[in-house]
This record gives sequence, C-alpha cells and structure tokens, in this order.
Amino acid sequence: METRIFRIDPDNIDKKSILQCADILKSGGTVAFPTETVYGLGANALDESAIKKIFTAKGRPSDNPLILHVHSFDEIKKYANNIPKIAGTLAHFFCPGPLSMIFEKKPMVPDSATGGLSTAAFRIPSDKIAMALIEATGLPIAAPSANLSGKPSTTDGSHVIEDLAGRVDAIIDSGRSVIGLESTVLDLTVSPIEILRPGGISFNEIKMVVPDVRKAFIHDAGNAPKSPGMKYRHYSPESPLIIVKGSISQVAARINELSADDFTTGILCSDETISLYNSNNKISAGSRSNPSEIASNIFHALRLFDKTGVSAIYSEYFNIGELEEAVMNRLIKASDKIIDTD
Repeated sequence: METRIFRIDPDNIDKKSILQCADILKSGGTVAFPTETVYGLGANALDESAIKKIFTAKGRPSDNPLILHVHSFDEIKKYANNIPKIAGTLAHFFCPGPLSMIFEKKPMVPDSATGGLSTAAFRIPSDKIAMALIEATGLPIAAPSANLSGKPSTTDGSHVIEDLAGRVDAIIDSGRSVIGLESTVLDLTVSPIEILRPGGISFNEIKMVVPDVRKAFIHDAGNAPKSPGMKYRHYSPESPLIIVKGSISQVAARINELSADDFTTGILCSDETISLYNSNNKISAGSRSNPSEIASNIFHALRLFDKTGVSAIYSEYFNIGELEEAVMNRLIKASDKIIDTD
C-alpha cells in the first residue's frame, strides 16, 4: 500500500490537504492524524469494513475497543443513548480536551468499533488539525493510537511514519503532540462513575466535578475490556523495561549497580537526577517540578531508546503528583519488572 504523507502546520492549516484526508476517510480509508494527546489512526466509525482496516494495520486484538472522536457534545447524542446530566457538566469543564466518556451506544455504531460491547467511548479533541478533519469528514472518527499494537504510542509524526507507512492510506504529520499521554477514560454507564484509564485529566480534577468518582484501572483479564489500555500489555519498547522504585538515592544506587557491567543499558530519569547515573545512555523525561513535561516526553523517550538499540532500560518511578497515575500506568504496562528498593 502506498501511504500519502501530508505535513500540515497547526497554525496555518492547509484546507486542501484536510479535505483530501476527509475524502479518504469518507471513502472507507484510514488516516493517521495528530491530536493533543497522541497521534490517532482514524477510520469512519460507522463503516465496519473501514474499522477492520485499523485492526489490520495495527495488529490490534479485535476485542480492544476504539474511541470515537467527534467535534461537539451535541454530536455524541447522535450515536449514544442514556447520556446522564453529569456528562454535560464534565464536557463543560474538560471538553474539548483529553477526556473520553463511555455511554451506551446506538445500533448505528458497529460492534467492531467497540470490541463487541454495547457501550462506546467518545472524545472531543482540542487539536486544531483533528477538529478540522472531523468537521470536514462530517462523521465520527474511530481512532486508537497510531502505532503498531504493543509499541509505545506515537507522539511525533515521524514515529507514525516509522510504524505505519505502507499500512495506511494517509498520515498527517504536524510534529510533536502537546500532552503526550492518552485521554482519561470515564465510564458513565455505572454509578458511581469510574475512571477506567488515567490520562491527561487527573483523578483530583474529575473529583472536583464528580465527588464520588472511583478508580477502576485494574481489569479482570477474563472479561472484555471497556476501555483501551485495560487488558493487553501496551506501550512497550523493544528492549526490556525495568522500573526501580524507592527514594532517589536508593534508586540511583540500584540502577548504577544493575547497569555497571553493561554499557549498552539505557536509563530513563529526570533533570534532577540525571547526573547521578554513570551510563552514557541516559535520557531525562524532564523536571519533576513540571509533571506535564515528563508526561509529554515518556513515549518519546522510549522510542529514542529503541533507536539506540539498548540491551535494557532502567526507569525511575516518577512521583510527580497529579499526573503520576497516568505516567506510571503507561510505564508499568510497558514494563517487564518492577524493583522496589524500600
């Protein structure tokens, strides 16, 4: 398959390119596109054959549900039933943005988009290019992250091209994503409301709007997952990833000990700790005083290690406040082992 590459500046959107990509989607094709969280691999959410192309391109298990991207809260009402009043309040505070909400789906949404479930997740992205594409298409766009299944999510157009060129019809490259982690997923079909996946909006932020919200990050592997990122091993680099947890001094000492005889190991750390490590293959995800910076760089760093061909990656456990759950959720799902030094 020949993949068309469109390089679009989010501050000067080429409308002709957007219309060409919208035509591809409307005709049943696949388009990878940027969002503020990570890049998504999109297809017409109402076209069963188009949805199947997403799973084929990614090598994604068919029971792993997709998120439907729409341009407004009113648009969700076309495709979902029994939308509770609190959904409008959540949308007021957090949409457009990194929040996905699960509702009962209407029959027009194919089961293939929802992993065979009677529910569907909806999101209104804030990225200018994503919104322009959705509006030009006039359809809900089903889109998981635009990466090969299991690999780190793509936060840069170059990563998408590496993974999916030759597998999809088109790729829109607009550079780096802003947030760098997938959306927070809320299940609004249960009471109290549950967070199924932590993401760009923290538990405490949700709790300010819905005081009795609960966390439900851990999934029973015997059942179909209601949200992406719940069941399967995700986000994994090519080399084994080992997370080391404890005080900064203990973590640094243990990582230096573990990597002492292997000069090909990589170390994922922070600005405050990078000088503590002996390895030449070390990458800082950012400052611990800036959780958003660390969140935006995690997937990017894992992909940089893939390029260097390290034999293993040792990562600090990032105690960074509001975004800690989202960052560590991704790293733990990508990891092979966790070492606790306490």
